[in-house]
Amino acid sequence: MASSNLATLPCFACVLLSAIITLATTKKLAPVSSNLLLAAAYVYDAQYNRNIPFETSPQAVRLYYLYNHWTMETATYFFIFVNLCLALFEEPSYTHLDATSLVEVLCLLVFFGRLVHFAKVTPRNVFWKDTKNICIMITILVTLIDLIIYGTLKISNMQSVRWSRPLRPIFLINFAESRQIRRAFRSIRNTLPEVTYVFLLFTFSVLMFSLMALKLFGDRNLRTVDGSPYFTNYLEIAFDLYVLVTTANSPDVMMPAFDFSWWYSLFFITYVIINTYIFMSVFLAVVYNNYRKHLKNEIRKLAYMKRHKMVEAFNLLKVKEDTEFVVKEAHWKQLVKLVAPKISMAHRELLLRISDDEQKDKMSFVRLADLLNIQVITMKLHSHPLANWIPRVYNSALSLLIRSMVQHKGFVWIYDVIILINAIFIALDEKNPFISYAEWVFLSLYIAEILLKVYTYEPRTFFAKNQFWNWFYASIIVAALIATVLNTTLKTTTKYNSQQVLDIVLILRVLRLIRIIDSIQRFRVIVNTLINIVPTMLTFGGLALVVYYIFAIVGMEAFHGKIQFFGNSTSPYALMCGNVALKDSTFARAKYCKNNFNDIASSFIVLMELTVVNQWHDILSFSTLKTPPLKLFIHQILYIDFSSIFVAFILEAFFVEYSLEKSEVETAIEKKIQELGVGIQEEELQDGGLIDNMETSENDLGGEEIRRKKSKGLMFKIASKRYRTVDALLQRMFEAEIPSEEEGPSLDEILNLSPADIYPKNLTFHSAA
Repeated sequence: MASSNLATLPCFACVLLSAIITLATTKKLAPVSSNLLLAAAYVYDAQYNRNIPFETSPQAVRLYYLYNHWTMETATYFFIFVNLCLALFEEPSYTHLDATSLVEVLCLLVFFGRLVHFAKVTPRNVFWKDTKNICIMITILVTLIDLIIYGTLKISNMQSVRWSRPLRPIFLINFAESRQIRRAFRSIRNTLPEVTYVFLLFTFSVLMFSLMALKLFGDRNLRTVDGSPYFTNYLEIAFDLYVLVTTANSPDVMMPAFDFSWWYSLFFITYVIINTYIFMSVFLAVVYNNYRKHLKNEIRKLAYMKRHKMVEAFNLLKVKEDTEFVVKEAHWKQLVKLVAPKISMAHRELLLRISDDEQKDKMSFVRLADLLNIQVITMKLHSHPLANWIPRVYNSALSLLIRSMVQHKGFVWIYDVIILINAIFIALDEKNPFISYAEWVFLSLYIAEILLKVYTYEPRTFFAKNQFWNWFYASIIVAALIATVLNTTLKTTTKYNSQQVLDIVLILRVLRLIRIIDSIQRFRVIVNTLINIVPTMLTFGGLALVVYYIFAIVGMEAFHGKIQFFGNSTSPYALMCGNVALKDSTFARAKYCKNNFNDIASSFIVLMELTVVNQWHDILSFSTLKTPPLKLFIHQILYIDFSSIFVAFILEAFFVEYSLEKSEVETAIEKKIQELGVGIQEEELQDGGLIDNMETSENDLGGEEIRRKKSKGLMFKIASKRYRTVDALLQRMFEAEIPSEEEGPSLDEILNLSPADIYPKNLTFHSAA
């Protein structure tokens, strides 16, 4: 009854949105049998590695489809974003708005409505045991209490602190859609205990060297550049040497001892070798190794859960033929159409051919989720419009010669040389008339290149909606032409300053040089790899947002107003950043006054500067952070722990993508494509390279060479280095270590739940995710 009572609470906006989408979803799914609908839910979850527990009644399954509808997920992320952005308009922000409390209440209602929806599809005993749900409910309650207290005190003209604001990232972490961020947090949490031993050993080394430094330099009456005693306080020595590990104060910290005797430089050289180069490298290695181990365990769980779900889907649809259980073709087609309605009919037929070869038994059916995750591009052949309008001219000897020249590799090499020469001219003096005239020559050559390619490769191919780099390059050239003409025209008018237009022209000229990346294959491989790991980097972008947001809000509450920025003022008060305690400090002398916590934007900039490392000890040297242990703690969290784990994950993702080979399911699809004689190889595609990374489900092909090789109709190509989900990429990292025939442990072993919790009535799968 608890979840029923929870579901009766009002959330008008969410209920209205849910009602609209439910009508559309019900109308769409009405003709589908309950077994097929449930099987499709299993396959859909397996494809996207969802781990949400849901009841199996037809009404609950339909509500589950609604819960995972893209509009619901988009609305949830939108209100999470709005909730986080409220800090831009709250005190102590310069752009303060009074309506932020009302907007926050609206966001809380939406979050509560999302939680109500989750309670409607999840069994009560599972819902109330899920810590994610408890965290969300407690955060909503605490935020409401904080809003009431803050509003009451504000009405009474009393000063108050919004102490619940650092809790806002909890919504980003704990909603079911953010499973990648939760997985990253769990991996970090599991990695930290093992890293602690290395960090303790590193700390011991720093303390030992600090003690040696105190004995070596403490009694020699040495002075720093500002006249203060050098290495006489043990805690300050330890902090300075810790800063030296990050190289932020090198060689300043060494110079007083080095000036006294060059022999003392050996102490600092030894310290840097041991602690910066050895310990920090070992630290990163331990972080990488342990993070990879825990990530591997997480992904193995996902892989085993996916197989269990696919087996359940198979059991719902299977029929017995002779001595084996199989899925009928009609049911298979309905299932694929329900799970992946956007793929083309030709793509579905291709998958059906592969399943026919494998007899559609349980083992082949389990691979359906992986097959759906492989991006197969369906392509149609089109003849060039000029071949239809003026065939004699277009197929004449001169036309064939021009097209063969454009298709030749030498054409690309010539323009590579032109780009390099253009780069030299860009670096030269713009005021030289010869340089100005040369710009027109280069623009003419680039426009000629685009026209020749459109003439050779059929316009719909060159400017297809998915040909991002063709659009980008052509847009840059056209924009540069327009800006250059405008700049030349404005130069003749003395009343108008055309500097802004000139800046745009110069930027567009530099952007033209990006095309050289597409011409050098090793550059292309690296850039393609970076493009492919963007989804994984976005996961850690969300993680970074959570960490930065919490520190920024706490910093604003603790330090806002303690540092002021007065622009270019030379008054004594401005030179000390509005704080007498900062008079003659390193912070004030370096003119770091704008590095403050007076608003959320400045706070994020300060935290980014601390993460980058350089001068971080000076940035944290304002009066309220004099204590070295506090500065060290903040830097430890922002730089060593977070940055090292981020680097570990990016390294792993980059290594996998950089050395990527086709998996078994990709090979099966490619083999069937070639058997059917409708395959396109990479080298047959016109203007390849970076374009391949921007392709979607359909692509138009042009070019005489391909049409001579293939008959008119549909052809296919595997976009083998692209993944629909981050989970698919992560599984690719470790799939070689999981045998394809292995179903893995039972569900209770995977999820560490008791049998009584695993198999309640109408329950599919439980998740601790």
